[in-house]
Amino acid sequence: MQVWSGWFEEFFASLAWVFGRADRRRTAMAYLQALIAPVERKNGWQIAEHVGDATPDRVQWFLSRSTWLPDQLRDCVRSFVVTHLGRADGVLVLDETAFLKKGVKSAGVARQYVGVTGQIENCQVMVFCAYAVDTGRALIDREPYVPAVWTQDAARCREAKIPRPRAKEVITKPELGRRMVERCRRAGVPLGWVAADSAYGQDRELRAALERRRIPYVLAVPVDETASTHGTGPLRVDVLTRKVPLVFERRSCGKGTKGERRYDWALAEVIWPGGSDGGPRRGFVHLLLVRRSISDASKVAYFAVHARTGTPLSEIVRVMGLRWSIEDCFETAKSDCGLDHYEVRTWDAWMRHITLSMAALAFLNVTATRTDDTTSPPPPVPEPDQPDHPEKGDPDPLSS
Repeated sequence: MQVWSGWFEEFFASLAWVFGRADRRRTAMAYLQALIAPVERKNGWQIAEHVGDATPDRVQWFLSRSTWLPDQLRDCVRSFVVTHLGRADGVLVLDETAFLKKGVKSAGVARQYVGVTGQIENCQVMVFCAYAVDTGRALIDREPYVPAVWTQDAARCREAKIPRPRAKEVITKPELGRRMVERCRRAGVPLGWVAADSAYGQDRELRAALERRRIPYVLAVPVDETASTHGTGPLRVDVLTRKVPLVFERRSCGKGTKGERRYDWALAEVIWPGGSDGGPRRGFVHLLLVRRSISDASKVAYFAVHARTGTPLSEIVRVMGLRWSIEDCFETAKSDCGLDHYEVRTWDAWMRHITLSMAALAFLNVTATRTDDTTSPPPPVPEPDQPDHPEKGDPDPLSS
């Protein structure tokens, strides 16, 4: 516990400057400690109770009216994550999550599709960017999605304090994702790949933007997305896979709740529309990745791949496995860090709570990684070197 407390103090020291005055810093620290504490509902009342306040007034003031910028906190969270998890083969994962809400006053709330329920419901939607490596993951950026019913109503945007540029046009979710990738690139985040589901993969402008930056990607695409080969014209990917030879390999893309996620995988060289004219840029290749269920061969998924020439299937499958990391982040952030527990309406308060929850998640996930590192058993003591010429009856050391 003493080590954990020291790590938290070190973590908070890296972002305390964001909050300025001492009173805001104290409230920020208490708020973060409440978000990682076993508080049932991490809303204003229960956080206030946890920190010893009789009313939620101080917490509400901190979220709604105090002077600090959540984007600065976001940048601190990103730096913290990269410091502890950053690797050259790191994967940025894009996805959105919905926050169910009642009423029409909360910033950006509207009847929208909710992936968890598969239905159209009254909710707010935010696009997130996760950073994932084999040893850990965390959310490092976020952008709220503002639907047309808001952007077309300037008075409503003003009431919810949505920034003026947001009140002019609808910015698509893939465009929000592209902006986050660009921010990470400019901030020097070690970036090997970008991964996302088909809501982002089917956006040709996003794919083209990544290719211009020479950023490899593995993006899911729907069956009606088209690709071509040198022997065919543009075809739907489900049709194309019946016309080109595919060699499937059985591989795991990581562990899930039920064990290893094993599928049959195949690659085909193609040309994806929307990228570089005439095909991929020099040193890169366009590929179609096909994933087939082992138990039901009719269950097939397709992925657009932009990779460096010679990238092995094993690396692409690894990236596919890390794509699910953002779902783990959403689940943990909501269950343990109060990501969806807020009861605020204005844009600023919403962004502040979400970013503080991201900070809490980053601390928990990085702490788990650091704890694993300190509790891992020491490496085995190497055995004495084998003799150059084994004695009679000894196994050949090169044959094992």
